[in-house]
Amino acid sequence: MSKLVTQRAAGESFVGPAVEARGLVKHYKGRDGVVEAVRGVDLRVEAGEIFGFLGPNGAGKSTTVRMLTTLLSITSGTARVAGVDVAREPDVARLRMGVALQEAGLDARQTGRELLVLQCRLFGMSADDAASRAQELLELVDLVDAADRRIKGYSGGMKRRLDLASALVHEPQVLFLDEPTTGLDPASRLVVWEEVRRINGHGTTVFLTTQYLEEADQLCDRIAIIDGGRIVREGTPTQLKTELQVRLGLDDEPSLDDVFLDATGRTRERVAGVVREVGA
Repeated sequence: MSKLVTQRAAGESFVGPAVEARGLVKHYKGRDGVVEAVRGVDLRVEAGEIFGFLGPNGAGKSTTVRMLTTLLSITSGTARVAGVDVAREPDVARLRMGVALQEAGLDARQTGRELLVLQCRLFGMSADDAASRAQELLELVDLVDAADRRIKGYSGGMKRRLDLASALVHEPQVLFLDEPTTGLDPASRLVVWEEVRRINGHGTTVFLTTQYLEEADQLCDRIAIIDGGRIVREGTPTQLKTELQVRLGLDDEPSLDDVFLDATGRTRERVAGVVREVGA
């Protein structure tokens, strides 16, 4: 496999965290007054980490990520990605980050190779460089054998992997992944996990949002849980589970599900082996 340019070599080098937010706030004007979607979020993601960002629906998770990725304006506070202030220099910040949203933006009429070459050309690469980079990315996400098939014939897992490759075209230093395995079967989910690890192993910092607690436990070096627009728990999965076990005096180690439910003040009930969240 061709080796990707590492994080330190991609673009200008920077000193400090890969992602940093201080006092991040987002207010909306609603019919009933001001809606406080995010209320003073502080985050620090070190270079080279896989960082998990978790939270129930409506907690402010997506709003925070959209501010970090320049898709939404910031009411107050600061956010930096790869050393760049996303509010002051959004164009520069975009060159240092890759974003793979939950819905893959793929043209089903193209082949995987055609899509990646086009993306490379849009970033100003020559025809030869675009072809070389596309091949490099196809190897990275293990899609060489399917490279010249039309995307409409790809499985859901293959589309997610191609979307990951598309987000890496310009060798970003930070990759934001929004629920990358939603809707995939268990086997495809494991394949995407492996691709995320492989991408991270080549030096890219990964900022992952997910609804799957097992996914966060398996992939992430550290996680943060947001609820009510504020960070309510942060640490490594092991640290968070150990803290809960000690605090509650549990005999067995709790799961990350237990940590999440405790942190967000929710309870759960088991019905036929399925964990179902219910209101606090």
